[in-house]
Amino acid sequence: MENEQARTMEVLQRAIQMEIEGKEFYQKAGQRSSSKLAKELFQQLASEEDVHRKKFEQIYEGLKRGQNWRDVGPPSEKGRRLKSLFAEATKTLGSRIEAVESELEAVKIAMDMEIKAYTLYHSRSEESTLPVEKRFYQALAGEEREHHLALLDSYEYLSDPAGWFTKREHWSLDGA
Repeated sequence: MENEQARTMEVLQRAIQMEIEGKEFYQKAGQRSSSKLAKELFQQLASEEDVHRKKFEQIYEGLKRGQNWRDVGPPSEKGRRLKSLFAEATKTLGSRIEAVESELEAVKIAMDMEIKAYTLYHSRSEESTLPVEKRFYQALAGEEREHHLALLDSYEYLSDPAGWFTKREHWSLDGA
């Protein structure tokens, strides 16, 4: 039991640090971005990382005081907001966008960060024997997956807007 408690605390500390680093990365990337889409995406992701960090800290502090794992509520619905933010930006910007290489590199780094977070949270959801902890990590893993998918969509759009529209809208040349 003590080993389980130690592992739980270790994962929480690691998760808090990942969320802090993620927020810092997204804030810097957003400040450096020239693209409105990338800037807004990074700002939204920074905000979500902060929400995650606060939830982890609430749980960590409670466990440290000897309390049981608290159900801090379901993760946010903000992952869905990323999709709508992206949809609105692509309607407004269309295929007239050019991303600088540094923005594309930042999106690739962000995708890798989200995969690492997903992997940690997913594996912890499988390891945990406490149902509330299991549900919490499953929900967070789902959010991190949504972040990754939003970033992937953004990368494809920023690197080839016309190709992205062709793929998404299923445009084709019919010879007519």
